[in-house]
Amino acid sequence: MVEKKGYISLQPSEGMVFQSAANIYAAYIIAGRVDEGEETAWMEKSIRQAIRMAKATDLSLVSDDELDA
Repeated sequence: MVEKKGYISLQPSEGMVFQSAANIYAAYIIAGRVDEGEETAWMEKSIRQAIRMAKATDLSLVSDDELDA
C-alpha cells in the first residue's frame, strides 16, 4: 500500500523505474486489462515488471561508470 505524505523524493534510478512502470501500467489500461477495483494490483504488477526490466538491462550492459572502476 502506498504511504501518504506531502512530498516525494526519488533518486534518479527510481524515477526511471517509475516512468517505465507508468508506461507499462498505461498500456494495461489502454488494453482494457485494468478493471475497476483492481488498479492497485495492476500498478504493483507494472512496478515489478519495470524493476525486472531494469535489473535485466543492468546485467546486459556495461555503463561508462563501470568501465572506469
